Amino acid sequence: MKKIAIFPGSFDPFTKGHEDIVLRGLELFDEIIIGIGHNSKKNNRYFNVDKMVGYIENAFDEHPNVRVLVYNELTAELAKKYDAKFLLRGLRNTTDFEYENSISQVNRFLNDELESVFLITSPKLAAISSSIIREVHRYNGDISEFLPYSLD
Repeated sequence: MKKIAIFPGSFDPFTKGHEDIVLRGLELFDEIIIGIGHNSKKNNRYFNVDKMVGYIENAFDEHPNVRVLVYNELTAELAKKYDAKFLLRGLRNTTDFEYENSISQVNRFLNDELESVFLITSPKLAAISSSIIREVHRYNGDISEFLPYSLD
């Protein structure tokens, strides 16, 4: 049986930290679906979602077992739809753990076949967050070192 993992997030933007989690996840799973979801706590995206799909697809063009899609449903339901039994998540710190632990429990309640797998962020990438990158970009700072692709 194929081991499929969903790597869900708003990915606004998708960072080198996210890329690292996916590449390391490929050692564990046969296929990873990067699911760009809508975060109800964030009103508007900073980066265009269609462009982000293209950027991420280009970043993984040498990995046919990585797929990118946009979804607007519960992650637990998305996993059922694609027969994914795993959620892949990255943890930078204890704050991330507290947040992800709660989400993991709810996802397991909604889909009892769904197991969350957490990878600790690589130390050199731990300071990278999408919100910091957005702030740097908003003030015309160079964010190219934080992204696995170049912006148009």
